[in-house]
Amino acid sequence: MIAEIIIESNVKNLNRVFDYNIPKEMENNISIGSRVLVPFGRSKKLEEGFVTNIKDSTEYEVKDVAKIEEQLLTTDKIKLSKWMAKRYFSNVSECMRLMLKPGTTSKNFANRAKDKTAIFVSLALPNEQILNYIKTNKIKSEKQKSILSYLINNNIERQAVLIEETGTSRAIIKTLEKNGLVKLQEQKVVRDPLMSKNIKRTKNLDFTEEQQTAYRKILNSIENNEFKEFLLYGVTGSGKTEIYLQLIEKIVEKGKSAIMLVPEISLTPQMINRFIERFGKEIISVLHSKLSVGERHDSWEKIESGEARIVIGARSAIFAPVNDLGIIIIDEEHDSSYKSEMPPRYNAKEVAREIAKNNNIPLLLGSATPDITTFYNAKCGNIELLKLTKRANNSNMPNIQIVDLRQELANGNKTMISIKLYKLIEENLKNKKQTILFLNRRGFSTFIMCRDCGYVAKCKNCNISLTYHKKEEKLKCHYCGYEEPVVKICPNCGSIKIKHFGTGTQKLELEINKIFPNASTIRMDIDTVTKKNSHEEILRKFNQDKIDILIGTQMIVKGHHFPDVTLVGVVSADGSLNIDDYRASERTFDLLVQVAGRAGRENLQGNVIIQTYNPDNYSIQYSKKQNYEQFYDVEIKLRKQLRYPPFCDIIMFGISGEQENIVSKTANELYINLDKHIKEKNIFANILKPLPAPIDKIKNRYRWRIIMKTNLNDNIIEIINNCLYDKELLKNNARVIADINPTNMM
Repeated sequence: MIAEIIIESNVKNLNRVFDYNIPKEMENNISIGSRVLVPFGRSKKLEEGFVTNIKDSTEYEVKDVAKIEEQLLTTDKIKLSKWMAKRYFSNVSECMRLMLKPGTTSKNFANRAKDKTAIFVSLALPNEQILNYIKTNKIKSEKQKSILSYLINNNIERQAVLIEETGTSRAIIKTLEKNGLVKLQEQKVVRDPLMSKNIKRTKNLDFTEEQQTAYRKILNSIENNEFKEFLLYGVTGSGKTEIYLQLIEKIVEKGKSAIMLVPEISLTPQMINRFIERFGKEIISVLHSKLSVGERHDSWEKIESGEARIVIGARSAIFAPVNDLGIIIIDEEHDSSYKSEMPPRYNAKEVAREIAKNNNIPLLLGSATPDITTFYNAKCGNIELLKLTKRANNSNMPNIQIVDLRQELANGNKTMISIKLYKLIEENLKNKKQTILFLNRRGFSTFIMCRDCGYVAKCKNCNISLTYHKKEEKLKCHYCGYEEPVVKICPNCGSIKIKHFGTGTQKLELEINKIFPNASTIRMDIDTVTKKNSHEEILRKFNQDKIDILIGTQMIVKGHHFPDVTLVGVVSADGSLNIDDYRASERTFDLLVQVAGRAGRENLQGNVIIQTYNPDNYSIQYSKKQNYEQFYDVEIKLRKQLRYPPFCDIIMFGISGEQENIVSKTANELYINLDKHIKEKNIFANILKPLPAPIDKIKNRYRWRIIMKTNLNDNIIEIINNCLYDKELLKNNARVIADINPTNMM
């Protein structure tokens, strides 16, 4: 028997199967999906690979499979990996790696996650006999008695916990073991991130008429075991999560499982709490990058065994080894984090659609501000549109006002807070209500510049200005992590006239503390959530400790429900408008509507202040009205006129390397090759000539790009794959990637 094996490698030349002989003694233990060790090339070291097919014979002279490691992938996962590799122009092994149990991807066995074990202590004799020993004073040591009494009540306990609870020691436990009263045994310990959560259970809420209609339509698809895609478009606070919960309840009742994706790690705690309140924590598993490798490893096993029926997580949770999948739900479906910027550059929504099709189950997308392409597809009838137009608890939509920052400057106000926002914060503090201030830029200032000669401090590895972080008194690069002490004397001209330009969350926090010295504040951005569970702790403090003001980046704008927040201030709405991206207006509208949705979610009136230098911009005007469909009507006309998605697909080719002449040469060769093949096949595609990327150097690598506008189909995918894997192109010492509809055009 012959195994077709894909070697685990990112090298483009190795993106194909190699035939290996299966020794007789292995034939009963090997199958499609097995991870194996094989001799490869001239190397003495064995390489890892995956069996993708088993056949009777081969035309080649082949080597033997050396060892079977374990069964890691199902036939369905291999099929999905091949589909992804073709669509996202990547190696099959890169896609397979996404579907492996966390902690098993490292080629170094020493670095792989292992089962965690601990010593557990239990009684060696029946409870009655031990009680008799204690009563008849056969055991005189009070510490020994306390251990035995504890075990009578708890049956078995981890040794470390037992010592802590009884105030004893390992030596005392050893003495009891020696006397035949207790026994010690090593057992596996499950690393469960939900272990400490003790949340009161809740019951289903009553549906509004709109919720009931939406629920019935999706349930009908579940009952009929059919693939169907739905868009649940509902205003903020309209009760989308309650529909998710009750649909998943039906799925669990049928003995099936559900995957629930959320975009931000910061959203997971609140969503998890809602699910635990409804289902308990026993059947829920969580998967996201802030968990330790061990926790993800054990969560994966809990899902694989069928114990966990509900999976909640970020993008990569779509690959969880779920049994009997019944529904996939993607909350905040418009969010850009569902698109991976690392190879393979997959879109979780597209992968979810493929999985849902293969399993004949519904895919439910939910958002208050749907992705323009998703809403267009819903309007065209490719996705069934379900609308929720009212807030579920009858609370009113917030009162939104726009403040022109140009007028504030003209009136002599040079602070980051407008007069209107200042008064409302002051009023909120008096009324003991909470405020959220949103600024989508971390750090203290955007950049520092010499006012005499114009010198700007830039990263030595990337062609990008360094951001000033006041707390550490450092300049940091947000692309490669490089940092250096803050510049106080211009290294170019020796001037001391160094000024900080732009503003970040650190500076905003400092200014708020000066203006409102008696107010309690807390900040949430990527700098404050580096530690494990720090995002959850910040949200808990704000909610439970009733902190007056939460300052943060986009982490704070989506999905959170804070009953006492009655004021939201958008400190500058212009940051996301002034970027080199055709989605700038869409992203600005999404952020403003989402952040406004945090205000007045209970029966209290909410207020939102949007500060901007562009008050007449249509995305800002329609966000004031909270009218997505009016914004969509304007945006879709512009997209059609300029031929942007959904009227085409944009494929960005990135070429990078350490030598700029090789990068430019490779970019031009790729352009000529693409252009030739597209003309030969008579396919419509507009390819822009190669140019340096807007940020033309990151991490000491020069960057060029080619942009193609076309309608993605099998022919285009085949042409791109052939060009990317061209042998002559691969000889160049440059990295070449292709990204479909990238979230970052820089």
